[in-house]
Amino acid sequence: MINVYLDDVRPCPAGFVPARTAEECLLLLRECEVDILSLDYELGYGHPNGFAVVAGLIAAGTFPREVYVHSSSMMGRAQMVRGLREAGIAGLIVHDGPMPPSVLEAAAKGAKTGKDESP
Repeated sequence: MINVYLDDVRPCPAGFVPARTAEECLLLLRECEVDILSLDYELGYGHPNGFAVVAGLIAAGTFPREVYVHSSSMMGRAQMVRGLREAGIAGLIVHDGPMPPSVLEAAAKGAKTGKDESP
């Protein structure tokens, strides 16, 4: 199981696999079991945005356990959170905002030990 961090600019935190594009993120969601997914909205001019990932994962039925929407775009973040919540995906935990330090520390610790530290 992996954690995925979608962002075209920000550095990827320890314990996460970086995805720099919507396509790359959707590929990881299709090919891997994802525990935590952290999403940005704006992924570069002319490129699919974070909502394309939300729509793609809903259409494909490939869901992580938990999603954080860390985007600084207030409208984009609201759109992604609303889309995920309105989809009514059983068991999916959706957070409107970035990961807290405790989540980042647990992911980094899991990466160092080679284990998944999530419950």
